[in-house]
Amino acid sequence: MVETVVAGNGDGVAAAVPRRHVWHRGTVQILATGIPLLLLAVAAVAAPWLPIPDAGAIDLSSSLSPPVWLDGGSWDHLLGTDQLGRDLATRLLWGARLTLLIAFSSTIIGAIVGTTLGMLAGYVRGWTDFAISRFVDAQLAIPFLLLAITIMTARGQSIGAIVAVLAIIGWAQYARVIRAEVLTLRSRPFILGLRIAGASPARIIFRHVLPNIADTLLVLATLQIGYVILAESALSFIGLGVASPDISWGAMLADGRELMTSAWWLVAFPGLSITIVVVLISLLGDGVKARFDPRARTR
Repeated sequence: MVETVVAGNGDGVAAAVPRRHVWHRGTVQILATGIPLLLLAVAAVAAPWLPIPDAGAIDLSSSLSPPVWLDGGSWDHLLGTDQLGRDLATRLLWGARLTLLIAFSSTIIGAIVGTTLGMLAGYVRGWTDFAISRFVDAQLAIPFLLLAITIMTARGQSIGAIVAVLAIIGWAQYARVIRAEVLTLRSRPFILGLRIAGASPARIIFRHVLPNIADTLLVLATLQIGYVILAESALSFIGLGVASPDISWGAMLADGRELMTSAWWLVAFPGLSITIVVVLISLLGDGVKARFDPRARTR
């Protein structure tokens, strides 16, 4: 017998879709998007050992050289150079290192904090749930830019401060979603049985509840990474993020915006890199959801 899941078509009519088709589509999508992202991450990590120009090497004689396929371009600088003659391709690769590091670090920190508070709110209930829920509402009500300006002014413009800002922005989403999942799990028979057997709340939460929400957490974290990359790029673009001599894609956009009309490649390639990576991560999140979301399984 073929196991099915319920899916909607374009007319809003539910249709039965074989579960193996949903999982197959999710697996293919994960591979198609995950492999390019993995290759980018490996290349970014290995950048110091690759035979490429130094990202900080200044050569004013090659200032604002166009990409190789345009008149005046050179094979020595495939994607051209910036106003200081620095190789743009190398800086893109080094920028990927910091951009991905900030995105993953802030996502992990936000996930840990938000998941822990969400599990406590959903399982303990009472005043704990009330306090955490109000805290989440207050966090979501604070404008992103106002929060970023406040923290960056107090802590200074550093990588640690950027990670802290992005983690603070992201944790509330995890807390809200995980709380809803735990509220559903809390009334399940196996949880009630563990409580009757005398299992401690900490053991139930971390040994039994957490594994059952891992699928949801994985999907949410995957989708959150793309948002964090956009947020970091926006902060760097307006001067609140990564500052020289550190390199990120958002900082490269900020450095090249004044020369956009005469040297379009200074903003085109960083912007295109951000767009491609965010789209790939979003598609990866969709694939992870199709492959691991419990709602795509037979009930």
